[in-house]
Amino acid sequence: MAKLTDETRASLRRRSRLVNLGRDVEFSQGFVNVPPFRGSTVLYPDVATLKSRAQRFTYGARGTPTTEALSSAWSELAGAAGTVLAPSGLAAIIVALMTALKAGDHLLMTDSVYEPSRAFADKALRRFGIETSYYDPTIGAGIDALMRPNTRAVLTESPGSLTLEVQDIPAIAEVAHARGACVILDNTWATPLFFSPHAHGVDLAVEAGTKYLSGHADLLLGLVSGNEQWFERLHRTIHLMAIPPGAEDVFLALRGLRTMELRLREAERQGLALAHWLSDRPEVLRVVHPALPDHPGHALWKRDFTGSSGLFSIVLKPVSEAGVAAFLDGLELFGLGYSWGGYESLAVPFDCTATRTATRFAPGGPTVRFSVGLEDIEDLKADLDRGFARLRATA
Repeated sequence: MAKLTDETRASLRRRSRLVNLGRDVEFSQGFVNVPPFRGSTVLYPDVATLKSRAQRFTYGARGTPTTEALSSAWSELAGAAGTVLAPSGLAAIIVALMTALKAGDHLLMTDSVYEPSRAFADKALRRFGIETSYYDPTIGAGIDALMRPNTRAVLTESPGSLTLEVQDIPAIAEVAHARGACVILDNTWATPLFFSPHAHGVDLAVEAGTKYLSGHADLLLGLVSGNEQWFERLHRTIHLMAIPPGAEDVFLALRGLRTMELRLREAERQGLALAHWLSDRPEVLRVVHPALPDHPGHALWKRDFTGSSGLFSIVLKPVSEAGVAAFLDGLELFGLGYSWGGYESLAVPFDCTATRTATRFAPGGPTVRFSVGLEDIEDLKADLDRGFARLRATA
């Protein structure tokens, strides 16, 4: 097998790129996959090299051949200057925030943000002298009115992972950059396959590799990619924090990368099929899915995204808590769990009333989020149909 030339590499379509990104068969002695390098100490050939650290790898916490393979692959996929890895999605968000902020700064955070991100801002950043304000995720260019002289970062999440608001990232980025602020995006719902973050003005793009990159619900991982302006600072921050992910997790993420587009396309197909089916259910008040024409952010989704994932929510018509519990507790194919993006389907009830501060959460009924996996769609429908029968019987 001949080595992939730069010319061929540049001409590859995305699916071919995903199979080949981060792979060096010569380096791995002919084995298809880069092995998981486990280690702390790296040896140097002489004192001069040790003192200057003038070699490719210097210490386990600063990178291994395995982490370099995933970082370089993700950078190319995301259109970034570089990528750093963290041991979880939340850790990646923290790395991005600590890269952009210092004591005395002001942070603008979308009201639809992943709840642990909000908790970190309210409980940790506050102790560091960083103030956080929350904004309506649909604000777009109107965010200009909320910018302060010391606003140094705007955290976005599009779509929101519970309520699925689509944000106008290019408009927000234009305003933030004019004011000298960094734009951070949690891009986990779409991944770079369906939304190219840096091409839309994002400075630091966060991904919970735990979700679709892994695809098998068996690892924790976070990635932060940075553009030319921000990557050097990002790189310094991750080295100061010294929080590398485990070698086995990085190895599994590289394995997941090879099939991610195939799995994500299937999740999109399955998710849309189930969303349409649920739209016709008499028990459902509304399906919240950006790819559906009646979604408030559908026009933005259609403009900026190239696909949708298998994560969406529904609003049930008013029903008792006991009815919702009966609906969910008896499900056999939908597990009750807070993650998503794996091969298995999940469902979780949620209520954002207590956590929203810039917007009012009033959906009109109980809310449930689904992550649609790879089971047969007809079996999933049958499982939910039985659940709706239990709901009606209990309500």
